Amino acid sequence: MKSIKTLFTLLLAVCMLASVCCTKAGSKNAEYAVKDEKLSFEGFTEGPDRVFYEIFVGSFSDSDGDGVGDLRGIIDRMDYLNDGDPNSGLSLGVEGLWLSPIFTSPSYHKYDVTDYYEVDPQFGTEADLKELIDTCHERGVYVILDLPINHTGRKNAWFKSFLTAHQQKNTTDPYYNFYTWYDAEKESAPAGRAFSQLLGTDHFYECNFSGDMPELNFDDPLVRRTVVEVAEHYIDLGVDGFRFDAAKYVYFGDHNASLAFWKEYLGTLRAKKPDLYTVAEVWDGDGITDIYFEATNCFNFTISQSSGLIADTAKKGDVNKFTAYIEKYQDKVKSKRSDAAITPFITNHDMDRAAGFLTVASGSMQMAANLYILGPGTPFIYYGEELGMRGSRGGENTDANRRLAMLWGDDDKVSDPVGSTYRAANQIDTTVADQKKDENSLYNYYKKLIMLRRANPEIGSGDYKALALNGTKVGGFISTKNGSSVLVLHNTTISSETIDLSSIPGINVSEIRGFIGMEGAELNGSILTLGAQTSVVLK
Repeated sequence: MKSIKTLFTLLLAVCMLASVCCTKAGSKNAEYAVKDEKLSFEGFTEGPDRVFYEIFVGSFSDSDGDGVGDLRGIIDRMDYLNDGDPNSGLSLGVEGLWLSPIFTSPSYHKYDVTDYYEVDPQFGTEADLKELIDTCHERGVYVILDLPINHTGRKNAWFKSFLTAHQQKNTTDPYYNFYTWYDAEKESAPAGRAFSQLLGTDHFYECNFSGDMPELNFDDPLVRRTVVEVAEHYIDLGVDGFRFDAAKYVYFGDHNASLAFWKEYLGTLRAKKPDLYTVAEVWDGDGITDIYFEATNCFNFTISQSSGLIADTAKKGDVNKFTAYIEKYQDKVKSKRSDAAITPFITNHDMDRAAGFLTVASGSMQMAANLYILGPGTPFIYYGEELGMRGSRGGENTDANRRLAMLWGDDDKVSDPVGSTYRAANQIDTTVADQKKDENSLYNYYKKLIMLRRANPEIGSGDYKALALNGTKVGGFISTKNGSSVLVLHNTTISSETIDLSSIPGINVSEIRGFIGMEGAELNGSILTLGAQTSVVLK
C-alpha cells in the first residue's frame, strides 16, 4: 500500500558542492538542490515561458473589509504568490499574473467596461495598480491585464454618444458608426448574430454576448485608434501585456478579417513595446485557434476542461498520445509565427473548476498539474487550483459559482461574488493557512512542481521532441536548450513501470534531476524505475 507521505515526494540530486546548492541555509526546502550552477535559482525566468496565475480580482483578497477583492489585496498577498527570492521556497513561485478586468463597470465580473481609463473604485485606484506592477517587477513577475475590447458596456460614454447620434439621426457625429448596427427599415439582421434595438429608433446594435455588451465596429478608424490608445495607456503604466477576451468575435464569423485586425493592432502596440506579451481567448478547436497564432499566442482549449487531453491523460491515460499531440501542435503554431508559444491550462474563470473532475485522493489532480506545468510554453494556473478549490455551475445558470472567494483561512473578508449559489458544504474544508503548514498538501505540491520546472529551464522553452514508447502508457519528451537536454517522463498509471532507456535512440541519461508524484524514481545505469502516478526529470 502506498504511504500517504509519498504523495508529495520531490527529491533532487544532492549537491556536489555546497556553493551551488540552490536553497539558503535553514530553508524549509533545503533538500531541493541541483548539481549544475547554471540551472540553479539565481534569477527568474526570461521571456514568456513562465508560470502564470490567473486572478479573478474581486474574489481574491480584500484589503479594506468590504467583501470585495481589490488590488491592494493582491499587493498584500505577493509574499504568497512570489516573495522575490527564488531560493526561499516560501512562496508559490509564479512568475506572471493575469488580472481579470479592473476597469469601471456595473457588474461584478467587469467585462462590460464603462471607462477603460479608470480603475473600478471597488478595486482601488490607478496608483494601486502602478504599485502592484512595480512590486511585481521588483520580484521578477509579469503583469498582464484582461482587456475586453470586442465589446464595451452599455453605460460606456462611447455607447451613450453612439445612441444619441442615432436618436438625433446625426450621421456626421464621430460616434455614429462606433458600434456595429443595422437599420431595420432597410435591411435584415445578419444571420447568426444577436442585436438589440436602440431606444427611439429602428436601428439595432450588435450584442452577441449580452444586451449590456454592445460590440465595437472595427471598420471605423476612430474605433481602431481608440483601442490602441487604451492599450498604450497601460503600457505606459508598466504592464507587460494583455489577455484579449473573445478575440475571434471582432468580425463575427470572419476569422480572416479578425486576424487582420489583430495583426495590425498588435503590430502597432509592439512598435511601442517590442517585448509585449499577449494571449488571446479563441475558444474553439485547433483548426480555428491556429489561425490567430500569426498575431498572438492563444489558449489551448483542446487540452483543457473535463473532456480535454490533460484530464483524460491524468486519469491513467496514455502519455504518448498526449506528448505526440503537444509536439504536433507546437510545431504547427511555430510555423505560423516563429516566437509563438503554446498556452496550456486546465480551467479558467469560465469553466467548472478542475477539482470537480480531478481529485487529490486519486492522484489525478497532481498528475494533471505535472502534465501541463512540466511542459513547454506558458502554463496558466487558475487561482485556488493549487488548493483544490471547487466550483461549478451545476444546475445554476451563473458563472459566479466558478469564481468563488479564495480560501485564505485568516481574517480576509473576501466574499463570493454576487449571484453565486454554490453550497458551502461542497467546498473543500482546508485553507491556504492549513495547507501551508501541511507538507503533504496540494499547495506544497504545486510549489515544488513550479520549483522543479524553474530549475530545468529546458522544459519551458527548449526544442521539444516527443518520445514514442511502445507497449506502455508511460511517455514523455526530450527538450533541449543552449546545448543542454532534459528528459521528462510521466507515469499516469497506478503501477510502477521499469524502462530501459538505452532502448530509446539518442538517449544518454546521466542522472535524475528530480521527481514528483505519488511514488518515486530510481535510475540504475540505463534502467529507470518510475513509480505510479509520478513524473521524473532526467539530465
